[in-house]
Amino acid sequence: MELVRGCVCMQWMMTIILCLAGIASLRADGIKVVCTTFPIYQITRQVTAGQPGVTLDLLLPAGLGCPHDYALTPQDMRKLAGADVLVVNGLGQEEFLGAPLRQANPGVTIVDSSSGIETLADCRHDAEDCEHAAHRANPHLFASPRQAGRLALNIAEGLAQADRDRAGACRRQADAWAAVMTALADDFSAVVRELPNNRIIQPHGVFDYLARDAGLEVVGTLQPHGHEPGASEMLRLVGLARTRGVGAVFVEPQYSDKVARTVARELGVPLAMIDPVASGPADAPLDYYEAVMRRNLETIRGIFGDGR
Repeated sequence: MELVRGCVCMQWMMTIILCLAGIASLRADGIKVVCTTFPIYQITRQVTAGQPGVTLDLLLPAGLGCPHDYALTPQDMRKLAGADVLVVNGLGQEEFLGAPLRQANPGVTIVDSSSGIETLADCRHDAEDCEHAAHRANPHLFASPRQAGRLALNIAEGLAQADRDRAGACRRQADAWAAVMTALADDFSAVVRELPNNRIIQPHGVFDYLARDAGLEVVGTLQPHGHEPGASEMLRLVGLARTRGVGAVFVEPQYSDKVARTVARELGVPLAMIDPVASGPADAPLDYYEAVMRRNLETIRGIFGDGR
């Protein structure tokens, strides 16, 4: 009986040793990084581009946009289970993870890209409501190039802590891309300073950081978290916009522009399609974020061209 027990114990020990050897080999050969959302994935690509041994994957569908009320699929759970590092947007945008992540991979290293960044309140209607929303942080940092650069620096630091072998390369690439984003943000500010009217209505809180960093004034919000306003809310918003002299209504490709077109027509102001890069094509090129933001810059430059 003792001999049998000894053999069983030896088999278990050998199994554990082989498993540990496999894990050590995996860590030596490379690191598997999973990013929750499309914009965080695109920014992480800049930090890890060209680095051997880094496998990067996107958890949620590229075309999804902001993952409100998202439910994880079995495929998502497999991706989580195989991850060494999970890079998240933070600020409450990944509330759908919770228990499923603890079940799939309790030991995964989580990198919060928003850590330490000064945030804005998540205002749901207009600027007057911000004082009632101070407890909710706006998660849309990625929609501003200046903040995207800071996200890259945070991601690089988190990856550096998880993967010391590639720490230097991650930090150098993040520094370089953050400098490009800072220069782009300065271009936004310069363009906005020359506008005859910097007051806008936005679809929801997605452009709050872009507006703050570029010098745009958000007067009102059309569809807080994707919910269309009722008739009384529409009347209130149009009245506020007229009083404040709004110059344009912003829309984004991730949401219907039906309400925005109605408001813009009622006010007699132009409609501007601005893409916050909350979603995109699954095969997006490496420079996708920068290219979209530069198109946004030109849209803002041209939308007030008639002097409104």
